[in-house]
Amino acid sequence: MTNTRLIHQVGAGALEWLHAHRDGFRLELDVDPEVGFLERFKPVGELALICKVLFREGVAGSRQAALARQLIDHAWCHTLDGGRMLVRGQRTEPVSPIPFEVYLPFRELGYSNPEAERAFRLNQRLDSFAALEMAPVRRLGLSAFQRRFGLPPRPPEADLVGATWLGRAPEPWTVEGHIAYDITHTVFHLTDWGENPEGLPAGIADYLATWLPVWLDDWLDLQRWDLLGELLVVDACLPRPTFDERAWEGFAAAQQPDGAMPAVRAMPQGGPDEVFDVVYHPTLVAAFASVLAMSRALTRLAHTPS
Repeated sequence: MTNTRLIHQVGAGALEWLHAHRDGFRLELDVDPEVGFLERFKPVGELALICKVLFREGVAGSRQAALARQLIDHAWCHTLDGGRMLVRGQRTEPVSPIPFEVYLPFRELGYSNPEAERAFRLNQRLDSFAALEMAPVRRLGLSAFQRRFGLPPRPPEADLVGATWLGRAPEPWTVEGHIAYDITHTVFHLTDWGENPEGLPAGIADYLATWLPVWLDDWLDLQRWDLLGELLVVDACLPRPTFDERAWEGFAAAQQPDGAMPAVRAMPQGGPDEVFDVVYHPTLVAAFASVLAMSRALTRLAHTPS
């Protein structure tokens, strides 16, 4: 099995970088209407999700846990202004699910804003909200978030799995960029971001066990670090993770000394804001992959006969 020290170091380095660049998780209040006010919310929601996973799994060291708590406090108090920016975002785009999706992991970590919750409950009773057109994997994720919030999923998750790319188990050699991300996010939603591996249907788990090693090799050779990191998360969600040694060593080697993870090949060039916008996601993914793989590796060790 891959060295757990290497896996841990990837996550520790990623959190150091995210903490040092926490001001990059900013909103743009005067953004061009053609771009959309809510576009900058996505990184904040992803940060909250990864911090929630870190606290949930309980395998982080004390420094990692402290950095994650500071990150999530900063995002809630400063970036989201205690949730008031989510209310503003929902008023700006009434049927957008983004403010709700960003709010949920904060709520699960103990943060709350009653006004935001009232807006979400009201909006999700609208026919317009249920009729909003989106890809099957996106709708699956929204239904999962509704369930976790305590709302009826519209429609139920079981009704959506078969419509996703992964649920249909098509020819595995057709996988490319956006399909690969559809695959990884289907797994994330079905397992509640790794919390419930049993949520992965047996047929899908078998399909992934067969083809995931091939995809790991492909994306490693292409140096697509962001996608490779998400596939390493998928591996940790399987009933029998492989902890692919070659993939993890290549992934770790791509990480920069300061903890940043490039998205593709080498680090991008440009100003600090431009670099942050390209690098924050693969660095978050590196922290996610590290925490989940460490948790599964320690669980395996605990159940190995002495």
